[in-house]
Amino acid sequence: MKKLGLILFLTGMLQNGFSQTKNFIDQPYLETSVEVDTLVTPNRIHLGIRLMESDSKGRISLEILEQQMGEKLSALGIDLDKQLTVSDLGSEFHKYFLRKEDIVKEKAFELVLYDAGTTARVLYELEKAGISNIQLLKTDYEDMESLKDILRVRGIQKTKRQGTMMANALGQSLGSALHITDRGFSVYNKSMERGAVLSMSDENQEQYVPLPAEFDKIRIQVTVSAKFKLE
Repeated sequence: MKKLGLILFLTGMLQNGFSQTKNFIDQPYLETSVEVDTLVTPNRIHLGIRLMESDSKGRISLEILEQQMGEKLSALGIDLDKQLTVSDLGSEFHKYFLRKEDIVKEKAFELVLYDAGTTARVLYELEKAGISNIQLLKTDYEDMESLKDILRVRGIQKTKRQGTMMANALGQSLGSALHITDRGFSVYNKSMERGAVLSMSDENQEQYVPLPAEFDKIRIQVTVSAKFKLE
């Protein structure tokens, strides 16, 4: 009897669930889906800087190159503790054995900057110091998650406006939301298509030359959909 009672109880629960699903599907509703996007200027520019003794004229030591780099960056107002890190994990530098008696030392850093103007000045000053092995690692936007939330809100508001317009065209009205879906987001960063080594000038350049424009803007897109009761 206990088993029979349990079976009847579970059967009733399943039938009730199916009934609720059926009621949701069978009632008149309108579904609308929208995409919302925006463009933002990158405020995090990540540069990779590689120091090598063999890259320097007259074979300047790695330690002197690092000191010169630190002095140049500090003079530009860059906080070395917060913005500069060693990117080679687990070692202070790599040693490359070109010949048995010839050792070339190398050290890599990651520098975080906040705007294109400062980036241009950094490139110019480092090249003057003989440091030109610099690569754009990535550009990013610091408040990306907050921006996604703002776009989600705009998107769901747009689904209601769009649904209301469609319902009114049929001589009906839009009721409450029955189901809302966040279909995800996409980020399109044109700057990262390049991945090129950055250079500001040639050896004979004596004056600072700024970058011609800001970095390409980052496009963030969010897609949401909603089902509304149709009255």
